[in-house]
Amino acid sequence: MESKDDSGGLRCLVTGASGYIGGRLVPGLLEAGHRVRCLARTPEKLRDYPWAGEAEVVKGDVTDAESLSAAMHGIDIAYYLVHALAAGPGFERTDRQAARIFGEQAKAAGVRRIVYLGGLTPGDVPVRELSPHLRSRAEVGRILLDSGVPTTALRAAVIIGSGSASFEMLRYLTERLPVMITPSWVSTRIQPIAVRDVLRYLVGSAHMPAEVNRTFDIGGPDVMTYREMMQKYAQVAGLPRRLILAVPMLSPGLSSHWVGLVTPVPASIARPLAESLRYEVVCHEHDIADYVPDRPGQPFSFATALSLALQRVREARVTTRWSSASVPGIPSDPLPTDPAWAGGSLYTDVRERDVDAPPQALWRVVEGIGGDNGWYSFPLAWAVRGWLDRLIGGVGLRRGRRDAQRLRVGDSLDFWRVEEIRPGRLLRLRAEMRLPGLAWLEMYVEGGEDGRSRYRQRAVFHPSGLLGHAYWWGVSPFHAVVFGGMARNIALAARRRATGGRR
Repeated sequence: MESKDDSGGLRCLVTGASGYIGGRLVPGLLEAGHRVRCLARTPEKLRDYPWAGEAEVVKGDVTDAESLSAAMHGIDIAYYLVHALAAGPGFERTDRQAARIFGEQAKAAGVRRIVYLGGLTPGDVPVRELSPHLRSRAEVGRILLDSGVPTTALRAAVIIGSGSASFEMLRYLTERLPVMITPSWVSTRIQPIAVRDVLRYLVGSAHMPAEVNRTFDIGGPDVMTYREMMQKYAQVAGLPRRLILAVPMLSPGLSSHWVGLVTPVPASIARPLAESLRYEVVCHEHDIADYVPDRPGQPFSFATALSLALQRVREARVTTRWSSASVPGIPSDPLPTDPAWAGGSLYTDVRERDVDAPPQALWRVVEGIGGDNGWYSFPLAWAVRGWLDRLIGGVGLRRGRRDAQRLRVGDSLDFWRVEEIRPGRLLRLRAEMRLPGLAWLEMYVEGGEDGRSRYRQRAVFHPSGLLGHAYWWGVSPFHAVVFGGMARNIALAARRRATGGRR
């Protein structure tokens, strides 16, 4: 018997709710009539999601047994959608530990089912020979299946949806390179799947019978090479056919840097994707349909998945992106806001300007910053800083924005992340580029007299070691041009907006 709440739905715990899949699964579960509790290390990141008022959010971490035990209380279905790839070289050990704790706490709390989304692995390759990413995904699945809690372990290859890392990689490679020399993995067979089908299987798995404890391969109806996927993308997007030349000498490491230079996906994320594409990843069964039946037209074809993703991008309706999760190595310490902060050196650059525009017009400029709108000062300097960041393994400047007009806490914004937003008043960004320290950029909007407003901008840097101090003093001569110009041009843009484009 399934345990249900008073409304008739199941009680579901979702980990990784701020990530690409988790952020889309929560509204799907709510729409299906379930009650949802989200586990988050930083609950504030979920504050501005459209579904935030309908789901319970609790603070915790999958590696912290105590917080996980509390989060599991009263739960029927626990979704495991986290992985420690962003944790760096020790991610396999962290993944292993987290999966064991999750399984133990789920069993202790009487959870009826664990649902896990992992990676599709080739059947003819020994586990020890798989890439670290795929090997860890497979190991997590085995740990959860052996936890004593009935587990549904879904295995997917390439997930195609607006904002997914796989889709963004495919999109930018195809759009930017009409002629390309590619790694040999473009000839490997793959079975991609639409994100809508992934979500449908995840939601439907909540109702599986108690005796089911196994893996399921999930994929779309098309099996194709990556070369064929790029050509199909070109066709669906209305682009000329691409000339693709495969060469064997590009290793996963080299090809990940190649992907990082051409697409917004940094090398740190491109590498596990590239390593996974070295193997043929094709479904060996479609037993999931026995428990989550497919309707006519499901699962979606690759062409349909592309069309749906492109439509979302063009209509600026991308709800979550691959960059929704934090970047490897980026700490989450709060901004030291106390002027007498005693945590060490703290450098600031403050700019203030009176603006001949109402606060509403100024705020629209502030909230629209970054992405295609740029940073309102010395574009070449910002571009060079972005390229330098990518060359040393950072995210660079090309992540853009999830939405062209609106921001929410947790959004990635080029090489920044939105740490705080108070509509109409404050936008605080945390730097995610590679730096010898921590950096923030704050933009304040204040009301003035006679319909005018005041703009205040503050850059904050907390150096790490001698290199951090040298970095600040090395770039400080450029602050007048970069930060001063930024404040001046934001004020001008707000005035133009308020006057309908007139100076």
